[in-house]
Amino acid sequence: MGIPCDDIVVIKPGKAPDEPSVLTVNCPDKAGLGCDLCRIILQFGLSITKGDFSTDGRWCYIVLWVVPHHESLKVDWERLKDRLSSACPSSCFFSFYLNQISNVPTPSPVYLLKFWCHDQRGSLHDVTKVLCELEILIQRVKVMPTPDGRVLDLFFITDCLELLHTKQRRDDICEHLMAALGEYCITCELKLPGPEYESLQGNSSLPPAIADELFSYQLKDEEAYPKALTRNMGTVNKTSITVDNSLSPVHTVLQIQCVDRNGLFYDIMRTSKDCNIQIAYGRFSSPVKGFRNLDLFIQQTNGKKLVDPEVQVALCNHLKEEMVHPLRVIVANRGPETELLVANPVELSGKGRPLVFYNVTLALKQLGVSIFAAEIVRNSTSVCQWEIYRFLLDDSREFPLDHILEFFPSCKCAVQQLRPNSYSYLH
Repeated sequence: MGIPCDDIVVIKPGKAPDEPSVLTVNCPDKAGLGCDLCRIILQFGLSITKGDFSTDGRWCYIVLWVVPHHESLKVDWERLKDRLSSACPSSCFFSFYLNQISNVPTPSPVYLLKFWCHDQRGSLHDVTKVLCELEILIQRVKVMPTPDGRVLDLFFITDCLELLHTKQRRDDICEHLMAALGEYCITCELKLPGPEYESLQGNSSLPPAIADELFSYQLKDEEAYPKALTRNMGTVNKTSITVDNSLSPVHTVLQIQCVDRNGLFYDIMRTSKDCNIQIAYGRFSSPVKGFRNLDLFIQQTNGKKLVDPEVQVALCNHLKEEMVHPLRVIVANRGPETELLVANPVELSGKGRPLVFYNVTLALKQLGVSIFAAEIVRNSTSVCQWEIYRFLLDDSREFPLDHILEFFPSCKCAVQQLRPNSYSYLH
């Protein structure tokens, strides 16, 4: 069973701006393939409107309808096709038995992008936008202002194209950044990092009270549906997951109803992958009045159904938490400044969520809020590892702290107030 290598991924762009593009993937199957594909799609600034996929354990067929979620990000369909194809096992001379051998990929080398620039409101997002369009992944960030009005930006990055070892690729990145910043850019260099990167590998030094708010949160039943969206829709509904072992002789069926949002499919695929759940067939319907209906036919890695009630409850709770609160956000008053913290769980593979830094810096730029300092760090708990985005903001303008949360793209309806003017969570 096989198809030509060039036909692993087929993309049919929409004929009109509001018409979805159709992505078709037909390739050998592998564990976590759905998660990997959804992650790439999310990274390219696309939202999945509906999907249909199936696999027999050896070969899979996936059809996804996508639309741009970030209009400011240019979608290079050829590059997207190449990236999706690279995530798929090769169908040329394919052997099922060879495909079962797990080869751990070599991590991409980390490079240091270091540049000085004059302080300019929104410049951090301009840099982030350029890096995203160049398919550069941001691993760590350290932004440090100086008293003379300059800013030192340290971006520790990896390259999706695996070309940072070439001078041409490094020069191209610096040229794009200097063009985007214009006269505000002073110097720009890209090289292998030194000891400064190793110093950022440890856990973050979060105050215990804030760490407890971020990481010990447990989903309450009454919070399974975002309150803000409930008010907008005029109805009270909750995220629900039904487990049924009677509809299929060999699969457990999950019937999911939840609020629609960008990145939903990635979070479901990521959670399933990290929980060692195999999805044999899945269908994601188009949203109706802000809701999604999903049917997933699943098995454990041993090929059996999920019959243990404790396993079923644990999986459903995990899925609910990731669907309702994939990101945790705290806005804290620090006197003359405001500290904004955004945290998201890291995949077991070590990959963080795509475009979080892009989304946050875009929201702050739209608000006209100055960023005094920013950094990306990791924090490990007993449950998982978290990626934390920390921003020190100028809160001199007259607007409530919670007003910041309303400008997060695709998250406006998901704000959950926990403590007035101090701590909040959002999707």
